[in-house]
Amino acid sequence: MNSPSTARRPLHPAWGIALVALIALVGLYYVKWSPYYDRAFVAAQTHSIGSSILTDASGAVPAPSFQAALDYAMAYGKAIWKALLLGLLLGSAIQTLLPPQWIIRWLGGFGAGSVVKGSLLAIPGMMCTCCAAPVVSSLRQCRAAPGSAAAFWLGNTMLNPATLIFMGFVLGWHWVGLRLGLGIVMVLGLGWLINRLNRGNSATVEVPAADMDPVDLHAGPLLLRWARSFGRMALRLLPEYVILVLLLGAARTWLFPVMDMSMDNSLSWILGAAVAGALFVIPTAGEVPIVQAMLALGVAAGPAAALLMTLPPISLPSLIAVSRSFRRTDVAVLLTGVIGMGVLAGGVATVLRF
Repeated sequence: MNSPSTARRPLHPAWGIALVALIALVGLYYVKWSPYYDRAFVAAQTHSIGSSILTDASGAVPAPSFQAALDYAMAYGKAIWKALLLGLLLGSAIQTLLPPQWIIRWLGGFGAGSVVKGSLLAIPGMMCTCCAAPVVSSLRQCRAAPGSAAAFWLGNTMLNPATLIFMGFVLGWHWVGLRLGLGIVMVLGLGWLINRLNRGNSATVEVPAADMDPVDLHAGPLLLRWARSFGRMALRLLPEYVILVLLLGAARTWLFPVMDMSMDNSLSWILGAAVAGALFVIPTAGEVPIVQAMLALGVAAGPAAALLMTLPPISLPSLIAVSRSFRRTDVAVLLTGVIGMGVLAGGVATVLRF
C-alpha cells in the first residue's frame, strides 16, 4: 500500500498548488473578505454587528428544550454553512491536490519557524474553529507538524483582522489590545509547546481507514479522488457537528446560567466563563455581540474578557473533529491552554479596570 508521501499523482504539483490557491482566494473573497469589508463600515457607523447569538428575542438565555436546540442550530448553521463548505473543499483539496512534500517543507518542522508560518497562513483565512477543522485535519494528514497545525487552527480566530476591527468599533480599542496581545501569546505559545512535546515522536498520526484510504485517494481520475475525499470528510464531520451544536444550543442556560451584574470579577466567575467559552460553539466574530450584550447587562469585565478569549479558538465540536489528528495530550494542552489564557485575560481586564 502506498503512503500519501510516496504515491504519485498524475497532476503536476505546480498545478495542484495553483488550484488550491485559486479555491482559497476565490472562496475566501466570497465567504469572508467581501462580506467583512462591508460589515466593518456597519460596525463603524452603528457600533454593533448584530445581536448576541446566545440569547433569544427577549434578551434572555432560553431554557433547555428541543426548540432552543433547533433555534440555535439553525442560527449557527445559517451563519457558517458557506465557510464550512469552503473548509471541506479546501481540506479535501489539500489531501488530493497538494504534494505532501510541500506541506512537510513549510509546516513539517518542529521549531518556532514552522509555528510562525502556520500562524501567518491563518490570518487571511478568518474561519471559525469548526470551519477550519477540516483544513487542520488535512494538514496533519499531509504531515504538518502538530504545533504548526494547531497554530493555524487557533490563528484563524484569534488573529482574525476583521474581528479585531469589529471589536474596536463595538467594544473599544483597549479590548482589541487585550485580545491581540494575549491572542499572539496563545497561538504561538501553544503551537510551540505542542511541537516541543512532540519532538522525538514521528509527526504521523494514525488516521482511521474510514477517514482516508491512501490507495483510494490517490488512484483514479482527479475529480473522483477529490469527490471521494470530500464525501468522506463531510460524512464524518457533519453528523457530529449537527448533534453537538443541537446539544450545546439546548444547554446554553447551563453553560451561561447568569448574564447580569451578579457576574463579578471573582475567580470563580472568570474561571466558569473561561470553561464555558472553551466548550461552546459560535460563528466567526460571534463573541463581539455576546460580550457587548453582557457588558450592557452589567457583567463585570473579568468574565467578559475570559469569554472574549475562549469562545472563538476552540469548541467541543471542533475539538472532537480534530481529535483524530492530534495526540490526546495535545488536545488536553490546547483545551487547558485556552482556558488558562481566558483566566489570564479576565485577570488583566480586572486589574486594568476595563
